Amino acid sequence: MRATDSEGGHPSCCLPSGRGAPVLAVPTVRSGRRAAGPDPTGMVLVPGGEFLMGTDDAQGFAADGEGPVRSVRLDSFRIDAHAVSNDRFAEFVSATGYVTDAERIGWSYVFAGFLPAALRRTSPRPARTPWWCGVSGAYWGCPEGPGSGTAGREDHPVVHVSWNDAAAYARWAGKRLPTEAEWECAARGGLEQRRYPWGDELDPGGDYRCNIWRGSFPARNTAADGYRGTAPVDAFEPNGLGLYNVSGNVWEWCADWWTTDHDRHPGRNPTGPASGTGKVIRGGSYLCHSSYCNRYRVAARTANDLDASGGNTGFRCAADLDSGTG
Repeated sequence: MRATDSEGGHPSCCLPSGRGAPVLAVPTVRSGRRAAGPDPTGMVLVPGGEFLMGTDDAQGFAADGEGPVRSVRLDSFRIDAHAVSNDRFAEFVSATGYVTDAERIGWSYVFAGFLPAALRRTSPRPARTPWWCGVSGAYWGCPEGPGSGTAGREDHPVVHVSWNDAAAYARWAGKRLPTEAEWECAARGGLEQRRYPWGDELDPGGDYRCNIWRGSFPARNTAADGYRGTAPVDAFEPNGLGLYNVSGNVWEWCADWWTTDHDRHPGRNPTGPASGTGKVIRGGSYLCHSSYCNRYRVAARTANDLDASGGNTGFRCAADLDSGTG
């Protein structure tokens, strides 16, 4: 196992890397009931136009390619108001018999603080991110490994899903993963060059707006915002466009290959480089903390391998307006 750092080719952050070579094709699923097409229910319309993507914020990570700030033009599109939940993903698995990468590989990363002492001791840990344990039998339906489950968390975001898994779900649903530019535009909620979807102050007036690590990372989480792990997909206030939890809760996969070499004039509907070794993830998670990984800012970004999964990574879907969503 290796940490997500220079060894793996992607920036250091609060999540571990994948387990093998990139899988370029979206895995096939068993024939069966399939979503009839992209259902606009639960999706938000993002009007087309120009927005300023990226940041030169001093709080940012220049090595992550957060800048330069650049003007991007997008056509109108729709995006899920919420991350895909456990119950939604269960519908997909029930309809298709899909097997996730974590199930196929046999293990996934779980935050050590969620595990009983015996399992923490016997589960291997990446040297540079020792708060993660590689737990045999951990997958989306058993998020903390054997004996755990999603009961009571049906409305929480599905986790332990790789990019391959997210793309397979999106295809089944008649949707797709958002491009990185679409994700950032939607996450900004109409605010230009603000640090968060609601403004520049993390907790305006002492009001918690997102699910992140509260306390001293990684030893003590006060859960002052109400959650130690994932929160329901509709927790906290939505942004100006009606999107929930685009800061914190779970990292979200995007369609783009990772790069830090951005075109200052990307043109219309940019989709990133044609190839790469990892896919972009956005939004940060409940494990992000200002002392180590304040990547819950809307311009923050990192990447992971296509088969990578862990207990803090999920996704939401997008759709073109001409694909049946109205």
